[in-house]
Amino acid sequence: MIRNIALVAHDARKTELVSWVRFNAGSLKSCKLFCTGTTGRLIEDALKEELGDQCPEITKLLSGPLGGDAQISAMIAEYKVDMLVFFCDNLIMQGHQNDVMGLVRLASLYNVPFATNRSTADFIISSPLFHDPSYERIIPACIESYKNRKL
Repeated sequence: MIRNIALVAHDARKTELVSWVRFNAGSLKSCKLFCTGTTGRLIEDALKEELGDQCPEITKLLSGPLGGDAQISAMIAEYKVDMLVFFCDNLIMQGHQNDVMGLVRLASLYNVPFATNRSTADFIISSPLFHDPSYERIIPACIESYKNRKL
C-alpha cells in the first residue's frame, strides 16, 4: 500500500503537478505527502480547496535547490517514501542537477515507484496495488549485499 508520497516539480511543471494532485485528491487524502518548497505550498492550497478538512498531512521540505531534493533522497534511503512523483523540466539544465540525478538514482535503487510525467503518475495511482494493504515494495537484495560487503 502506498502511504508516503514525495511530490516535486520544477517551476515550469508546477502547474501540471498541481492539476494532477487536484484530479487525484480523493486517492491522495489517505496518504502522507512530502513536498519540496513552493511545490508544497501550492499543493497544500489546492488540496485544502478540494478536500477541506480532509486534506492529507503535508510536510513541506526545503526548496529543491536549497536541499529539498537531498532531503527526499535521504527519506528514500531510510524507507520513508513509498512513491515519488517528480515532474522535471528536461528542457533546461538545473543548477542542482547533481541532486536531481541523486534522487533519480536512489528511487531506482530502492525500487520506489517513480513518475516523471502525468501519464506514468496516472498509471501508478490507478493501479490496484496503490491501495492494496497487502502490497509491500521489494527491496533489492543488492542493497543488503552492499551494506554487508567485505572490504
